[in-house]
Amino acid sequence: MAEAVRPVQPAGIQVTDAAAAERLVAETLTTMRELEILLGRESDHIRVGRLAEGLAEAPQKTALAGAYLRGLQAVKANAVALARFAPEGIAALRDAHGRFSEVVAANQAVLATARSVSEGLLRNLSTELTRSAEPKGYGTRPAPSPYGHRRSAPLVLSRSL
Repeated sequence: MAEAVRPVQPAGIQVTDAAAAERLVAETLTTMRELEILLGRESDHIRVGRLAEGLAEAPQKTALAGAYLRGLQAVKANAVALARFAPEGIAALRDAHGRFSEVVAANQAVLATARSVSEGLLRNLSTELTRSAEPKGYGTRPAPSPYGHRRSAPLVLSRSL
C-alpha cells in the first residue's frame, strides 16, 4: 500500500527567501508525482477490470488531491516571490503540471469508459430480464402497467463488486 500523505504547506504561507521557495516547489512537485503515480495505478487496475483494486485507494487519492490543491494555492499566492527566488522551480512546476494534466485526462477517460461499459451491461441485463419475463404462450398478454410500460422482475445491483 502507499505511504501516508505528507501535508503540503498551507496556502497562507509567505515565501520570504530562496529556501522557503525551493521547499514549496519541492513539496508541490512531490505531491504531484505521488498523485500521478496513484492515478496511473488506478487507471491500470480499472482498465483490466479490477475495479475493487482500482477504487481501493480512493481515500489516499482524495488526500493527495487536497494536498495538491493546497500546494497550488500556495504557489499562486507566492507567485511573485517564487519568480524572484526560484524561477527554475516555476519552470519545473509548469512542465510537471503539463504532464500531470495528461495523466488526469487519461484517468478520466478510463473512468468514463468503465462507467459507460457498466451502464451498458446493466441496460442489457435489464432488457434480458424483461424479455424472459414475458409470457411465451399464444394469445396471452401481461396485464398493462398503469404507467404505460411493461412490468419486469426487479433488478438487484450489488455495489460491493
